[in-house]
Amino acid sequence: MFTIGCHLSSAKGYRQMAADAASIGANTFQFFTRNPRGGKAKAIDPADVAAFQELAAENGITRFLAHAPYTLNPAAAKPDTREFALAVLADDLERMEATPHQMYNMHPGCHVGQGAEEGIAKIADALNQVLSPDQTTTLLLETMAGKGTEVGATFEELAAIIDRVELSDQVGVCLDTCHVWDGGYDVVEQLDDVLEDFDRVIGLDRLRAVHLNDSKNPLGAHKDRHEVIGGGHLGTEAFERIINHEALRDLPFFLETPHDTLPEWGDEIAMLKGLRAE
Repeated sequence: MFTIGCHLSSAKGYRQMAADAASIGANTFQFFTRNPRGGKAKAIDPADVAAFQELAAENGITRFLAHAPYTLNPAAAKPDTREFALAVLADDLERMEATPHQMYNMHPGCHVGQGAEEGIAKIADALNQVLSPDQTTTLLLETMAGKGTEVGATFEELAAIIDRVELSDQVGVCLDTCHVWDGGYDVVEQLDDVLEDFDRVIGLDRLRAVHLNDSKNPLGAHKDRHEVIGGGHLGTEAFERIINHEALRDLPFFLETPHDTLPEWGDEIAMLKGLRAE
């Protein structure tokens, strides 16, 4: 089954997100767990969760991806910034258990001049503090573009984090097509080679989701600026290969393309469905 959706507003709750997804032909969705700049999360309403589960079952929505706020930086040098990241991660993972067996995605963090090795160590330490053996949620580390001091722009850095996590079975990876392209991985002309490299360094069994985004930038720009599908440097043909690749086709795909309205994402989803070989 082709599992595809986009990023939705969580302001009106889980049921409304499922309704919005279904209205544009999506069978999955992504949302921020709280304001993307941080802050307190809205209380979870059990009635809303129950209504969501009923509506999701009616529309074939079996999984979704929650996204941590951008302000999380478990690799931070400043103690208060790191403590904020730990508190939000712990709270979000606890809240995720209201909807068991889903996925939670995070940007690994920035080492802010401490060096990648120190950043990797601090990120892994944070995960060791917040992951618990009885949780059902899979935490995903997102591939990054490598702007500034971002950790996770190479498969090796992500592997180094995962290798230090004690409950590593609960950790996977979300591959962002714009990010890996901007990070220097040529998913346009060398998709097979990139995925073979991923498998060798991390393992394709760790790959649990894909962010589908074109890029405003050329290969290796390290800038992270998303573009609509076919409107950037990757191009429509590359996405046709990506969504049909045997190593990727059964994963959930999430659009983070720069649209302002649901119908625009609906048109993009319909276009991608037309490129999907069944």
